[in-house]
Amino acid sequence: MTSRDGGQCAHGIPFLITAALLALLGSACRQPPTPAATPSSAPAEAYTPGLGEIMTLQQMRHTKLWLAGEAGNWDLAAYEVKELGEGFDDVVKFHPTHEDSPVAPKDAIPRMVTAPLADVRAAVDKKDPKGFEHAYDTLTKGCNDCHQATNFGFNLVQRPTTNPFPNQIFAPVRK
Repeated sequence: MTSRDGGQCAHGIPFLITAALLALLGSACRQPPTPAATPSSAPAEAYTPGLGEIMTLQQMRHTKLWLAGEAGNWDLAAYEVKELGEGFDDVVKFHPTHEDSPVAPKDAIPRMVTAPLADVRAAVDKKDPKGFEHAYDTLTKGCNDCHQATNFGFNLVQRPTTNPFPNQIFAPVRK
């Protein structure tokens, strides 16, 4: 290093050496980077929806089925019948038995719900409002009978009296 007048500064070199050593020492003291997480060799556990989750979706589908049928939107009603069927299949698949239910869901659903759901499907396919109304009420009774048989009798379902889906149009879509 040189001074302002062009002469050498004796104390400049030790200062540079000290600064370099501190910089080297500082970089040596920092923590090493955390290694990237490696995927676990154990397979991830598959998610199984709870019975309550499935049945909450069934309640929504049951409601939408009524609203679609009442409005004569047979395409939407057919879709909701299909979704209800898949939901009941999921109950049987994921919850064939349930806690202390005296009748297992795997037995109750085929016995109490399958035929009424098929009758609803037939009425929807025929676009038959009176047949739909009767079949829907029979399905609803089957749901309540199933709830009673499986110790969920406190859960009664009925025809919807209001539309809880104000953001959905249930009237048929004009093509």
